[in-house]
Parts: sequence; structure tokens; C-alpha cells
Amino acid sequence: MSDENSTVVITDIHQALMSSEGDTGDKPACLVAVGGELNGTLFDLSEGEHIVGRSPDNAIPLDFTGISRKHFKVLVEGMSATLVDLGSSNGTFVNNEKVNGSFSLRKGDIIKVGKIALKYLPQGDSERLTYDKLHQEANTDGLTGCYNKTYFNGALDLEVKKSKTTGTPLSLIIFDLDHFKKLNDNYGHDAGDFVLKEKAQVLRDGGVRKGDIFARYGGEEFVVLLPNTNLKQAFEIAERLRRLVQDHEFIYEGQRLPVTASIGVADYRQGVLTGTDLFKRADSAVYKSKEGGRNQVSFFRG
Repeated sequence: MSDENSTVVITDIHQALMSSEGDTGDKPACLVAVGGELNGTLFDLSEGEHIVGRSPDNAIPLDFTGISRKHFKVLVEGMSATLVDLGSSNGTFVNNEKVNGSFSLRKGDIIKVGKIALKYLPQGDSERLTYDKLHQEANTDGLTGCYNKTYFNGALDLEVKKSKTTGTPLSLIIFDLDHFKKLNDNYGHDAGDFVLKEKAQVLRDGGVRKGDIFARYGGEEFVVLLPNTNLKQAFEIAERLRRLVQDHEFIYEGQRLPVTASIGVADYRQGVLTGTDLFKRADSAVYKSKEGGRNQVSFFRG
């Protein structure tokens, strides 16, 4: 899993990736990280108020040294955006000038908080197309179009922090395709790639909900992170996804390939301190499914 400082806002990246194609006319204003480990990270600013700071329940959580829990806010009203410092310990700077009270943002303004620099782009600005493309390339798996492991790890750590702070439920589903090595050996690696792509599309179309974070973790292993979802709900979703895979006809070069998945489910509860803890619990449930005969769903019993 990623370390604490790499746990940055994921929700806005998720939104940006889901809408990365097409023109910019209907896209909201945004802040773009300039330099450092967040370089190129884009945070959408839809209509309304957006609080920025170290707290994980902020609209834009930035967990870095020198940033207050609630550092500043941006109020978006139509085509205008106003920045307001929230009494931060180290101050908020725009174009190297400390903000006292409020500041009306204009295209290209650079906001500095701690060691983080953010560039403001107004609604519909064409420059964000470049950042959207960079996001998509950096955060998605090239074969399946799912989010990749790096993106998922950041999302997992952030959502665990949110659940710890707010008490909202959080669940994780891990898929492992059954006998995938044998499938590759018997039908070839091109057939294996076909199955991975087809499975990802089947789950996106018929099972993964809007707001869930669906990623390829590595090899034949996929994960679905489910915010605001308890263990019972997650188990029901996992069983639906399992049936989708089992019942789908994976036809490659005229042959139906045998494809099923062993699935593990776990939720945020006592004993889960980090994203790694939650992942290990769901992973142990996957092994329980495999030991029980595969093509089934098991949940972590702690």
C-alpha cells in the first residue's frame, strides 16, 4: 500500500477520469497540482463549496506537512471562484502573496499551501484536456481500462481514513480468476488477455456501481472498493458479480473458455487501521473461497 503522504484525493480524480473524453465545454473549474509528487493531479471544482486541507473528509484532502486540517476553501458560483483562507497556521498564498480574507481566482493563478502548489483553471478551459489525458494514462490499466494498482492503493488508504473519521461503512471485494494459468497454458496468452478484457467489460456493464472503484490489481486479480457499503450489501454485490462471470460466454476463436472467479469480501471494522489491513482481510477470504472449491464468495470472519 502507499505511504501516508501519497494518500491524496481520489474522488475528484475518479470523476475526472470518468469524463476524460470529449471537449471541455461542460467540464467544471479545477485545481491542478504543479510540481512535486502530486504533479498533474487534477481536482474538480463543481458548483458550491470545496474545503482543502489535511482532514480526510474534506472535498480535497491533502495530507502533507505544513497544511492545516481545514486550510482554505474555494466557493464556485457560476463562472466565478473565490478562495477564502480558513485561519490556517501557515497561511494561503496566491501568486506568492498571502491571502487575507478572500481572493477572486483567475485563470493561471498559483495557490501555495505548505509545499503544495495548485494552478487554477476556470470552467471549460481547454488546458485541462492535457491533464485529463495524463490522468488516464497514469491511473488506468492499459489492457482492461480499469484503474491500476497505484490508483487503487491511494483510493483504499483514503477511504479507510474517511471511514475512521466519519464512521461510514466501507467494503472491499477481491476477485481471483480460477485456474487462469491453466487457461493460458491450454489456449495461449492471447486468450488470457481476451478473458481479462472481456471480464472487465462484463463487470463494468452489469455489476460495478457508479461510485465504486474498480481496478486491476495485478495479473488475474481484480478489486472493487465500495464506499458507503456494509458487509451484507458487499456480499450480495460480490455474488451478483460472480454469477455474471460464471454465466457469461467467453468465446475465443470459436471456443467457449472456462472462466469462473473466487471472491473475497471484507469491510472496515475494529482492527482495520490502514488500507493494508482491509486488503489482507479480503485477500484471506479469497483463499477461503479457493479452499472451498472455487467459484464462490467468502467473507472475512475476524
